Amino acid sequence: MPAIYDHQHTVLQAEIDILGHANNLAYLKWMIDAALAHSAVQGWPNDRYIAQGSGWIVRAHQIKYLRSALEGDDLIVRTWVASWRSATCTRRYHILKAADSQLLATASTDWAFVDFDRQRPVRIPPDVVEAFEVVGDELPS
Repeated sequence: MPAIYDHQHTVLQAEIDILGHANNLAYLKWMIDAALAHSAVQGWPNDRYIAQGSGWIVRAHQIKYLRSALEGDDLIVRTWVASWRSATCTRRYHILKAADSQLLATASTDWAFVDFDRQRPVRIPPDVVEAFEVVGDELPS
């Protein structure tokens, strides 16, 4: 089970804006897709969260764009859990061009663990915490 997860994506024409590069909203979608895929690989697909009646919602995103992603670019959306608190976690991302590992963006998401019925934060269950290794803010060398 990977502490650091690499999610593959090819930039689609529908993700391109009027300037000819990937739209900002596409980056958000890639980040969420990577987080969901990493969670599923760790044994926590969406249906498992739904069955227990609690799961993750986004509190905040931060993205720093370094270079443009273009139509047809094969990307790696690398993600990992940087930190845990009782009801929140921070997940980091590096979005890379697969061909040359060029870093296109760095990003983070603050997630809150909530009870779906009450729509309030709750303590992250131990079995969820145990499924993910905390890597920290920076990737190991």
